[in-house]
Amino acid sequence: MTQHQTADITQAVLDRLTPETDPRFREIITAVVKHVHALVREVDLQPGEWMQAIQFLTRVGQTCDDKRQEFILLSDTLGISMLVVQMEQARRSAQALKDKSASVKPTEATVQGPFYWQGAPALPLGSDIGQGMPGEPAYYSGRVTDTHGQALANVCVDVWSGDGEGIYDMQMQDAGMRLRARFHTDAQGRYDFWSIKPFYYPVPADGPVGDMLRAMGRHPNRPGHIHMMVYRDGYVPLTTHLFPADSPYLDSDAVFGVRDSLVVPFEKHAPGAAPRGKTMDQTWHSASYDFALAPA
Repeated sequence: MTQHQTADITQAVLDRLTPETDPRFREIITAVVKHVHALVREVDLQPGEWMQAIQFLTRVGQTCDDKRQEFILLSDTLGISMLVVQMEQARRSAQALKDKSASVKPTEATVQGPFYWQGAPALPLGSDIGQGMPGEPAYYSGRVTDTHGQALANVCVDVWSGDGEGIYDMQMQDAGMRLRARFHTDAQGRYDFWSIKPFYYPVPADGPVGDMLRAMGRHPNRPGHIHMMVYRDGYVPLTTHLFPADSPYLDSDAVFGVRDSLVVPFEKHAPGAAPRGKTMDQTWHSASYDFALAPA
């Protein structure tokens, strides 16, 4: 029987990998083993502490269900999701950034978050998805172009957000889809729709990730934002947010997702005439933003 010592157990684990191991998996699992073993040595991890970590991860898994993804929340709040997003966008947009003739930089991406729900209804431009929802009405408009400023028609702009109290439909019992829709740009690359001005909110803090944030002395809040997934064949798909410039927590987003280029002024309007033939009987807001997609 071979008895492995502290100094050589890391290599012993790696030596168990077989020649048939997938090369990319070999690269990743080798790094995982090396870094986790190095962490154990660096902090002189105690058995009780390792059991606490195992129990924490077990609770994270047990908290997941068909509408709540605690592991995504863990990844988000540790900044891992945002790091992966930044690296992926840099990788996929590298050629566009090298293109000296390009006049527009690709729009910056940010985290998807745990509340995306595939299959939102496709609605005509100008539709109002915020009617009857808590929150102040807001009109969104802009264009989608390529990195040369050429309009892109028939681009899907898939949008979703929490309501004016920061609550997503997926957090409500039997609410169905709310504040979600897919729009498609017109021949000039334009999009527009009505929704609500997004409000800041805390990420779910009643589970193990909330316990972790409290142990770190951190708040759970995200600044107000509306999610937008922008895509069309032939271009790098974009998952991003728009953040109201007057929202709290822009400088301390719990998931590190804020980028300066995505912070947008929301103009406040008095009741009266509004776009798309509306007459508003309350204060409303407008926000304009142009997206640029890199070629795939």
